[in-house]
Amino acid sequence: MHADLLLTGGPVLTPEGRTATAVAVTGDRITAVGRQEVHELAGPRTEVVDLAGRLLLPGFQDAHVHPVPAGLELAQCDLTGARTADETLAAVRAYADAHPEREWITGGGWSMEAFAGGTPTRELLDAVVPDRPVYLPNRDHHGAWVNSRALALAGITRDTPDPADGRIDRDGSGEPSGTLQEGAMRLVGRLTPPATRADRVAALLHAQRHLHALGITAWQDALVGEFLGMDDPSEAYLAAARDGSLTARVVGALWWDRERGAEQIPELVERRAASSHGRFRAGSVKLMLDGVAETGTAALLEPYLDQCGCATANRGTSFLDPEQLPKYVTELDALGFQCHFHALGDRAVRDALDAIEAARDANGPSDTRPHLAHLQVVQPADVPRFARLGAVANIQPLWAAHEPQMDELTIPFLGPERAAWQYPFGALLRSGARLAAGSDWPVSSPDPLHGIHVAVNRVAPGGGDTPVFLPGERIGLAEAFAAYTAGSAYVNHLDDTGVVRAGALADLVVLDRDPFDGPAEAISDTRVAQTYVGGARVYAAQEA
Repeated sequence: MHADLLLTGGPVLTPEGRTATAVAVTGDRITAVGRQEVHELAGPRTEVVDLAGRLLLPGFQDAHVHPVPAGLELAQCDLTGARTADETLAAVRAYADAHPEREWITGGGWSMEAFAGGTPTRELLDAVVPDRPVYLPNRDHHGAWVNSRALALAGITRDTPDPADGRIDRDGSGEPSGTLQEGAMRLVGRLTPPATRADRVAALLHAQRHLHALGITAWQDALVGEFLGMDDPSEAYLAAARDGSLTARVVGALWWDRERGAEQIPELVERRAASSHGRFRAGSVKLMLDGVAETGTAALLEPYLDQCGCATANRGTSFLDPEQLPKYVTELDALGFQCHFHALGDRAVRDALDAIEAARDANGPSDTRPHLAHLQVVQPADVPRFARLGAVANIQPLWAAHEPQMDELTIPFLGPERAAWQYPFGALLRSGARLAAGSDWPVSSPDPLHGIHVAVNRVAPGGGDTPVFLPGERIGLAEAFAAYTAGSAYVNHLDDTGVVRAGALADLVVLDRDPFDGPAEAISDTRVAQTYVGGARVYAAQEA
């Protein structure tokens, strides 16, 4: 039988290396991988793609991403391109002026390093939008910037207590200063106008086009549910899955309500059954264990330091009771759920590993494939436990580089010893851990090639002479590609993807060059030329 598609004339990245030069696809599957002999499958109707020396590899998969909120933000006040306070405020003013009909100014993506201490004030927003409430989550979505109008509508005053899982930042006189951290975000976020069903579907499809253009063929949505005013994307996924417009393969991580306990597990079972259709499957549960280091909410084993280098009383925030967590994870594992942990600080990482170990002891081996996302600070004694427990290290490589948020808002408050434990990709790999990779978009760019660049170089794209961030934690290019393909496919239980071999689904990416033939410093210059899902082309770059 003749192939429908033949890609030939360039290196093919397979588990054995780059020895193949041709791939044949029939229907949605790869039917042959090899060299000249594969051409025998070409017939009069076979589409032949000349790779012209460009690299062909499995489709990228993002193991931790938020496409629907990203798509919604792109359609609102998008601040991701602003680098300074002035640029950010100008963007807010321009959006407000262009949308006088909007009752609220919403969107987000501002950078903490653009403002002193990472906490902009309400007065700054009041100066550009004095007449309407403003609610703008920051780049990592663990904090939000609001103006005086928004605080007034929410009834937040100097007498408002901090919620148990968050913090209202205050000025020297005790008045709310204009930033809300973690659970305090919902005090205002719950008042913002909800997106419509049509808005969410449009946001999903917009995000999908963007991700396909970056070579991403599958992903795990890291938050399917309602959280701090964010919209539940499950309805959008189901609508797109049913009408065929969902071309990617998607796993949904159902949100674990951190204000409740094990009584929600039967509801998760029901949601798993009701929220799975076609290319969307909700088989994971998202457990957010802590916050982020920049705001002092990542959970640490030892206290944060202050600006003078002295220990404080703050060890961060545990959103879930560490004593109850093993019980939750054991029950979820027994029901066949994958546990997807948000774990940044070393205490959160240890709590997650302890919970997985309890589940293994109670249930025995399973194929639930738990994974820990972010892993900013990992105590060295916990590194070998990943391989021993079968816990996947879900890395976000773009964060593992020197940048203002790292150098000004993180390292000084961790101290030199803990700062050296950050993002230990190399140590995890050497210990036998399986790596998966993701972006956490819209927190950071979803471009896998930029993430691969940082994983290999530990320098941000365009970093120039910036010092290498913990050079011993660099990994090789092949290992970085594997994390974004086979590693994330393993996490997503998409075992017939993530690899180029006969019988696998034809989820493939053609790059515009072979980055193995160039210097490591140029990896981020690579672009995606074509993306295929199940043998169907879902993206093609326009020829210059």
